[in-house]
Amino acid sequence: MRLKIKKTGKFKNSKKYLKLINNASVYDVAIDSPTTHAVNLSFKEKNNIYLKREDLQPIFSFKNRGAYNKIINLSDEQKTQGIIAASAGNHAQGVALACKRLNIKCNIVMPVTAPENKLNAVKRLGAKVTLFGENLADALVKAGEINKKNKFTFVHPFDDPFTIAGQGTVGKEILEDDIEYDVIFVPVGGGGLLAGISAWIRQHNKKIKIIGVEVNDSACLTEALKSNKRILLKRVGLFADGVAVSQVGKNNLDVIKECVDEVMTVNIDEVCAAVKDIFEDTRVLSEPSGAVALAGLKIYSKRIKNKNLLAISSGANVNFQKLGFIVERSELGENREKILSIKIPEEPGSFLKLAKVFGKLSVTEFNYRKSDKKDAFILVGIRTSSEESFKKLKNKLKRFKYKFNDYTSNDISNDHLRHMVGGRVVSSEGSVFKERIFNGEFPEKPGALLDFLNNFGVNWNISLFHYRNIGSAYGNILIGIEDANKDKSILTKHLDKSGTLFKEESNNRAYLDFLK
Repeated sequence: MRLKIKKTGKFKNSKKYLKLINNASVYDVAIDSPTTHAVNLSFKEKNNIYLKREDLQPIFSFKNRGAYNKIINLSDEQKTQGIIAASAGNHAQGVALACKRLNIKCNIVMPVTAPENKLNAVKRLGAKVTLFGENLADALVKAGEINKKNKFTFVHPFDDPFTIAGQGTVGKEILEDDIEYDVIFVPVGGGGLLAGISAWIRQHNKKIKIIGVEVNDSACLTEALKSNKRILLKRVGLFADGVAVSQVGKNNLDVIKECVDEVMTVNIDEVCAAVKDIFEDTRVLSEPSGAVALAGLKIYSKRIKNKNLLAISSGANVNFQKLGFIVERSELGENREKILSIKIPEEPGSFLKLAKVFGKLSVTEFNYRKSDKKDAFILVGIRTSSEESFKKLKNKLKRFKYKFNDYTSNDISNDHLRHMVGGRVVSSEGSVFKERIFNGEFPEKPGALLDFLNNFGVNWNISLFHYRNIGSAYGNILIGIEDANKDKSILTKHLDKSGTLFKEESNNRAYLDFLK
């Protein structure tokens, strides 16, 4: 999704940031990060693509800039009181590093779902850590409660002029590259980096287009611009935890409206593909939020050629547990792997005949379990070089009279079916088996499964359950429940009380083909 921003042409809110950015103190803890020409990606995308390497900062993220600039500009009394902050990880490291350098007491509230590598990094920097809640919004509330009791000085992760100015030094460095960029892509969480970069660049170079990029499951800026007010998202996806923010900052939004050209959204598969691209050009493993800007750049670049495009590579604090999922989904994000459900006769030789149709195409996976005397369904992954080669395969399947469905974008298939074994449930004689299927998210924390089952109770029979940990704060659930009630709302209301958000998928084709 792309949303153009109608700028006023005036710099009422952003004008003050020129002086703030120019006077910002960041280089006691930050480096003037280099810009890398992404040679492989440039060749592939037919544009000159550059990466601003904030992943090379001492804390492997740009967050040390804004945190240090905010803290060093506090009064002596505020510093003496000690600092408190809330963060899912990168801002926490920035605050902890600043406090260590300035010899200030530091307290940080982090959600229990914070990645272990970020949590350990904050502790190594000497901060006192309090774990609370499942996301940044919960941690912010807890930090506020602690602050009231102890009168610490609160350092906001993004909604503060000094923080914005610290991040704005990235924009200053970009223009000092002396590369005539056509478009700059910036990741968006709460909007601090986008506000800071755009405030500086827009007022020094009006020719450069500035685009903010959000993950579609935490698009708080997009919703704010659509509604013309700051919207608090009820829920945000946490796979890209560095940008998992439920509400854009007020100071940030004021600047963005004046200085940014548009905002666009990307999905998780596209982000995973961008992580792979950054690695292939730099040999650095980006965290998902660090690759968000590049994911947007790649989509945008399909419409243009021979332009100079820059993406902020904003962080490399990757959670190692996520790597398997990133590798798997990067192929889908690049649109190189296709997932097909193909119906074949349940008879000897069927596999061989189907394999001959594939020829020398690369088969990435092949899933089958007998479930019917007459027909069988095969879930197969195919790596294709282009949409044209995939089209040729589909035409070939049609010529040989195979019935098939394309499940490349089917979440039930990608998140669950590819990792499941088993067959269909057969009704006992004289009975009718009535199953409903639901997809949901499961919190990644000790005791979560027990908590859910306790809330679910014992009055409903679970006929299928698949849970998959993707190295994030939430894992994906696929649950089947026997439901013979005529009133379907009874079960729906029961699930609503379980504390887990579910979406019914009883008519999903992947479920009907393989599990119904």
